[in-house]
Amino acid sequence: MRILPVSCALFVLSGATVAASGQDKINVMLITGQNNHKWQATTPILKDELALTGRFRITVVVTPPKGATPARWLRFHPDFSRVQAVVCNYNGEAWPAGVQKALEQYMARGGGLVIYHAANNPFPKWQEWHKMVGLCWQGPAFGDRITVSDAGDVVRTPRGDGPGAGHGAQHAFEMLVRDPSHPIMQGVPAKWMHATDELYHGQRGPAVNMHILATAFSDPATRGTGANEPLVYVVRYGKGRIFVCLLGHDVTPTSAPDFATLLTRGTEWAATGAVTLPLAPGFADLASGK
Repeated sequence: MRILPVSCALFVLSGATVAASGQDKINVMLITGQNNHKWQATTPILKDELALTGRFRITVVVTPPKGATPARWLRFHPDFSRVQAVVCNYNGEAWPAGVQKALEQYMARGGGLVIYHAANNPFPKWQEWHKMVGLCWQGPAFGDRITVSDAGDVVRTPRGDGPGAGHGAQHAFEMLVRDPSHPIMQGVPAKWMHATDELYHGQRGPAVNMHILATAFSDPATRGTGANEPLVYVVRYGKGRIFVCLLGHDVTPTSAPDFATLLTRGTEWAATGAVTLPLAPGFADLASGK
């Protein structure tokens, strides 16, 4: 297990110093190391977006590579008790049972977890992970599907009905806030245009204690489902808080100001239950008038 400490720089947003003197930094563990996406390119972006707020102290933990020996995996034992939030940029082989149990206990006792894009894909046999993530990249038989009607009602499609996980052609798409009162979403434009990205659809899972913050319409013209798909949401697991953001396929959307805002605010909320960070510069310019 490689552990890379990262020092946090002070960042000024909208003319105001984010990390006020005397405000404690939040300790964050960023786990990566296997993925079907280019984690080597996106991990530094995630790290920098968090560090530049001045609110976080980040340690990057890199898992063993795919196909590593059991002996090497035994050396992978991150100490979750040292941090207030875990940011996951991982989609790969199962973690050792002891690490899984440690994360479950950490979350049940009040830890914070942030799921970035394909990090909802791994661990098909880890039941407690499914409860934490809410919706996973799995087939129709895996669990229920959640969408939102045009009237704003949450629609639950039972296991086995409708499409499984996927995405259409990458394109820019409009995001729609579903709960402007949530701390993460306060001040966020009601509608905004997100950069060219994968729009996940048909995600499946237990979807319990889940609250949707933002959706996007999965357009059939881009091989989508014709439904409003939840792309930003939160989940409660025991005393723990989970923030899930399915945006961010590669460097371009992950570098966008809307994503930076969601990541940093979502991480702060997962760690503390409150949000003090402002919108990233340029987010307001993405507001859609549709």
